[in-house]
Amino acid sequence: MQGTYRIAVLPGDGIGPEVTGQAIKVLKAVEEIQGPMFRFQTGLIGGAAIDETAVPLPAETISICHNAQAILLGAVGGPRWDHQRHDLRPEAGLLQLRQRQELYVNLRPAVVHDSLVYLSALKPDVVRGTDLVIVRELLGGIYFGNPRGIFAKNGERMGINTEVYREHEIERVAHRAFQLARLRRHKVTSVDKANVLESSRLWRDVVTRIGRMYGDVELQHLYVDSCAMQLIDRPTRFDVVLTNNMFGDILSDEAAMLTGSIGLLPSASLGERTALYEPIHGSAPDIAGRNRANPIAAIASAAMMLKYSFRLEMIADAIERAIAKVLKRGVRTADMAGKKRAVTTTRMGDLIAQETQKALKASAPKKSRKR
Repeated sequence: MQGTYRIAVLPGDGIGPEVTGQAIKVLKAVEEIQGPMFRFQTGLIGGAAIDETAVPLPAETISICHNAQAILLGAVGGPRWDHQRHDLRPEAGLLQLRQRQELYVNLRPAVVHDSLVYLSALKPDVVRGTDLVIVRELLGGIYFGNPRGIFAKNGERMGINTEVYREHEIERVAHRAFQLARLRRHKVTSVDKANVLESSRLWRDVVTRIGRMYGDVELQHLYVDSCAMQLIDRPTRFDVVLTNNMFGDILSDEAAMLTGSIGLLPSASLGERTALYEPIHGSAPDIAGRNRANPIAAIASAAMMLKYSFRLEMIADAIERAIAKVLKRGVRTADMAGKKRAVTTTRMGDLIAQETQKALKASAPKKSRKR
C-alpha cells in the first residue's frame, strides 16, 4: 500500500512528547510492513510554545499545520503557566488551532475492553460491553461566545460567559452524528438542557429536523443531567451521543472513567479540510519525564487518524487489535497496574508496535506460487 501522508506533530507539554513519541513509533512500524510513508514535521504549541516564543500558537506552527494533511497532538497546559492571562495560557493555543483549522466536530469513543472491565469504577456486569462515541460540537457554545470576561459593576466583580449556537453549527455536527450512527448501531442520543436554556431549545429543534433525514437511525433526546446519571446506571444503552461543546467536554471525561483509565481514550477533531487527533488526557506534569505515562490513547488517536484522514481502515484496525491483544496479555502501565508490575511508556509502545506488525503480516495477501 503506497502513498505519502504529511503529519504535523505537536507534542506540547508534560507527558505530551512521551506519548506522541510512541504513536510515531507505531506509525513507523507500519511503514516497515505495509508501505505508506509518513512525513512528520514538529511544531510548538501550549506552554512549550510560550516558553520559546511568548505565545501559545506561533505562526510557524500554524504554517506547519496548514501544510499537513492531519495533526497529531500530545497535550497542553500545566500549573507553571497558570499565571498567564486567558489568551496567553497554553489551552488558548489549542482553542485557536481548532478555530483556524475549522475543526467543528470532536469524536471521543469509549470502549470497555473485556480484559480491563475490572478497572472500571462500575460493577463488571454493568459496564461490560460498553461501546459508545461522544460527538461533541467544537467551535460554538460557551467556550467561544461573546461577551465574556470578568468585569466590575456596582463595586464588585462579575464573570460573564455567553452560550451562543447558530443553526448551521448544529446542523453540520448533527449530520456527522447520524452518519456515524449508520456505521454503528443506528442510534443517536442527543443531549441538551432544553428545559432551561434557549440555546438548547434551538439545539433540540434542529437535531429533530435533521434526524428526519435519517429514517433508519433512532433518535432520543435526553437532558444532560439525566444523561450523566444514565451513563453510570446503564452505559451499554448508548451508541452515538451528540451534544454541545461544554456538555461534551464533561460527559466524555465521565465516559472515560467507565473504561478504567483516561489514558486509554483517543479523540478526533474533524473539519472539512483537515483534522486533529489527540488523547483526551491532560499533560500530567506530575509524571512527565518519568516514562510512566500510558501511551495507548495517543496510539489509538493515530489509528483514528489513519481511519478518518487517510482512509487506511485496515491499518487502523490492525493497531486497534494490537492494543487489545497487548492488554489481554495483562500488560499494564502504572495507571492500570494496581498490584501488578507496571511497564514503562516506551515498553508499552514497543509491544503495540510489534503486535501491529504481526497483525499486518497476518492480514497481508499471500503470494501464489507459480506452477
